Amino acid sequence: MKDKTDTGKISRNAPCPCGSGKKYKRCCLGKPAPSQVSDLQYAKKYQIRIKTPKQIEGIRTAGKLVVQTLDLVESHLKSGITTDAINTLVHEFTIAHGAKPAPLNYRGYPKSVCVSINEVICHGIPGERVIKDGDLVNVDVTSILDGYYADANKTFFVGTPSEGARKLVSVTRHCLAQGIAMVKPGNTVGDIGHVIQTYAESQGCSVVREFVGHGVGIDFHEAPQVPHYGAPGTGIRLIPGMVFTIEPMINLGRKELVILDDGWTAVTRDGSLSAQFEQTLLVTETGVESLTPYPL
Repeated sequence: MKDKTDTGKISRNAPCPCGSGKKYKRCCLGKPAPSQVSDLQYAKKYQIRIKTPKQIEGIRTAGKLVVQTLDLVESHLKSGITTDAINTLVHEFTIAHGAKPAPLNYRGYPKSVCVSINEVICHGIPGERVIKDGDLVNVDVTSILDGYYADANKTFFVGTPSEGARKLVSVTRHCLAQGIAMVKPGNTVGDIGHVIQTYAESQGCSVVREFVGHGVGIDFHEAPQVPHYGAPGTGIRLIPGMVFTIEPMINLGRKELVILDDGWTAVTRDGSLSAQFEQTLLVTETGVESLTPYPL
């Protein structure tokens, strides 16, 4: 049976090209059609690896460990602890559960976790810095379990946060929730970025441009890139089996950043606070599943 009419149009009764598994007439008829219609075409044009059920289960299992690790860190976070102590906690917990910390030695990164405080946007290298009352602390964990990667981070308060810190964390949480809500077959990467940017800027905050979400699962960083800004209806269209992170980095001040001399640590140029939340997400047949779920 042909899936297209003689005029080259998709038949109403053909499988929807978005990959939902539904008939075209019951899914994306009347919506802009995806330019790609198969896993093979996505791999060839975009280098996107559509995950198999076995791979998804492996990533889901790794994701559970990542969330457990973040919960462990949260239970130990307090004024007076060093960022290196957090690194030791993450490293030992990961190894004890038969996994590996993906950041360690990745492109020369020297530690097992990223710990970013206050004006640090991302990639803070653990060391002798002591966490103080009122600090915002982002902990970014990526674990490799049985060859599968899962990636998530959270920003925590230590002690009593400032009013600005409370606002920023609330806005950033909401940005991630808004982005996740846009993940479903037929939507685009641009749809995700647009809702994040629109909300953040409506609250007087800014969106970091230099760092983006990314495919994950078989490798640490895969296609596609997922910017946290953009225009609706633009970019790669989502199909079931795609696995990627959304990880908005939101600044209380301006969006510009500086990379420190260590080659990793990114800080706000104006010294303003920055926050981030991240989850690893699966595009399902009908919407989205977080493979690193935690409440937002």
